[in-house]
Amino acid sequence: MDFNFAIGVIGLFLLLISFILNSIKKLNQESFNYNLINLGGAGFLIYYAFTIDSLPFLILESVWAVFAGYKVMNIFFTKGIK
Repeated sequence: MDFNFAIGVIGLFLLLISFILNSIKKLNQESFNYNLINLGGAGFLIYYAFTIDSLPFLILESVWAVFAGYKVMNIFFTKGIK
């Protein structure tokens, strides 16, 4: 497994972990941790999309990261980390 592929796999697992934890009610979509995991996963996948030269995937993950980043910052500055 090369480095770029490993980065993609890490990003994939981070997004799946947040999805599964939300589905089984262990994380709320409005929680800091949920959005931070999503931001991290999207960040790894942005890098991976760039390395495989996939513009649609890059756009998708960039939008995902922007919204997750917005939520992280909003929660951090309005409610604090819980």
